[in-house]
Amino acid sequence: MSDNNKPAQGLYPMQEMPSATQAPSGGQTQPGTQPPDTQAPGTQAPGTQPPQYGGQGMQPPPGIQYGGQYGMQPPAGGQYVVPPVQYAQPGQPGQPPMMVQPGAPGATQPQSAQWMAMPQTRAVDCPPGLEYLTQLDQLLVHQQVELMEVFTGFEFKNRYILKNSMGQQVYYAHEESDGCQRQCCGNQRGFVMHIDDNMQQEVFRIVREFKCCAGWNCCACSDCCAMEVAVEAPVGTIVGYVRQTVSYCEQRFDIMDASRNVILKITGPCCFCQNACCTDDIEFDVHGKGETIGKLSKQWGGIFKEAYTSADNYTASFPIDLDVRVKALLIGAVFLFDFMFFGRRANQRR
Repeated sequence: MSDNNKPAQGLYPMQEMPSATQAPSGGQTQPGTQPPDTQAPGTQAPGTQPPQYGGQGMQPPPGIQYGGQYGMQPPAGGQYVVPPVQYAQPGQPGQPPMMVQPGAPGATQPQSAQWMAMPQTRAVDCPPGLEYLTQLDQLLVHQQVELMEVFTGFEFKNRYILKNSMGQQVYYAHEESDGCQRQCCGNQRGFVMHIDDNMQQEVFRIVREFKCCAGWNCCACSDCCAMEVAVEAPVGTIVGYVRQTVSYCEQRFDIMDASRNVILKITGPCCFCQNACCTDDIEFDVHGKGETIGKLSKQWGGIFKEAYTSADNYTASFPIDLDVRVKALLIGAVFLFDFMFFGRRANQRR
């Protein structure tokens, strides 16, 4: 049979038809068969391009200005520079499934985690990677239990999982510190806390310098005696500080911007006792302009966890429209409190 008498083929190749249905040599087709060079309905000829739909796309909505009345101004020079990172949108139609972050450098992370989806819009003055915080008014910080630390008594690097109120992981935090300081200085050690997103990109960093005599609130008027952390977002750009201030009973801290102007104040309790007879949360109130706008809480973890490990759970609550840089500073305050007040159990066990 010549090429002109072969039936047309669509997207899917058709098997050769039995001889009983083939056209006679004269080129006539039998009833019910497809005439030559005729395309079957619903098929597409090979080598042709499908039609294009949609025309011009919709413009994205203008950036939303975050900050509220306790906002901070972007750095001099205008907008933040977004690094060339393509963020995935887990859970969206037509997108890859929810990302699972493997272990971060120098640490082992849980093998499976449900990650919070990346927001599709970002304010022009929002540091890259902090878009998640624009949708949150509460963040849970769960420190991971180190079994080798429980059995050996040696201080290992701390690791934390940061989740939203729905239990979806937002960030992963892991400590970088000197091994000698961890064993000899305990919770007084200096550290760098790396905060990574679901693409293993470090979105912000919390840094505390080592101060051997710091931590006493009655002596916090001196820089060498006041505990302090600096928060960088993005890495290399300091957005503010959390600093201990002078007090004689309850603990007090200042939340300051990059120019060390006080934005918020934090007051904590005098007693940090938490045991089987006293299981209430230990709370730190966040104050701004004469009102309480948020709270940082250390939760009771149970008798075994409190007695034999140094792993703790925290909750940070704040207004949803609070500037994302201030939210990052409050997260830095959580890590500072963990080392200052609740990392002493490891020292006592040693």
